Amino acid sequence: MGRKQIKNQMINSKGNLFKFVALSAIMALTACSKADFFNEYQSLPEGWKKEDVKAFDFESLDTISKHNAYLNIRTTNEYPYSNLFVIVKMIPPEGAVTVDTLQYQMANADGSMLGSGFTDVKEHKLFWRENIVFKKQGVYKVEIEHAMRRVNEVKGDAVLTGITEIGLQVQ
Repeated sequence: MGRKQIKNQMINSKGNLFKFVALSAIMALTACSKADFFNEYQSLPEGWKKEDVKAFDFESLDTISKHNAYLNIRTTNEYPYSNLFVIVKMIPPEGAVTVDTLQYQMANADGSMLGSGFTDVKEHKLFWRENIVFKKQGVYKVEIEHAMRRVNEVKGDAVLTGITEIGLQVQ
């Protein structure tokens, strides 16, 4: 084998090695991320009204896989509280309805909003349920309403300001 053939073989080996490493990295990165099964937002241009129950419908055909579910809330600095109470109802195609009353911390003690984002709009990815298995095929409905009220008041806030969007994400 001549010197030129050895040099060409080394160059081809390096090229193949690079292709192998690049392909392996791409496969590893995509295999580690969980794809969204469902991800949808609803806009609240005038705040979140007490009677405005947000409903999300999705179809599940898979009765085996486990999923994680999140509420995604986008807020501005106008949000007046450090926490958020919500009532989440899941209505399966058949069977028992589940209702969760949840509280989430939305701001630090100094009043600065938690969540991600560089402007005054913050994205809060709030964990709702872990390892959900949709046992029946069909359309599931998730309803979300706020349950915020001022201290020592029975009646809830008619309009919750500072919330611009509500989302449901199932992975």
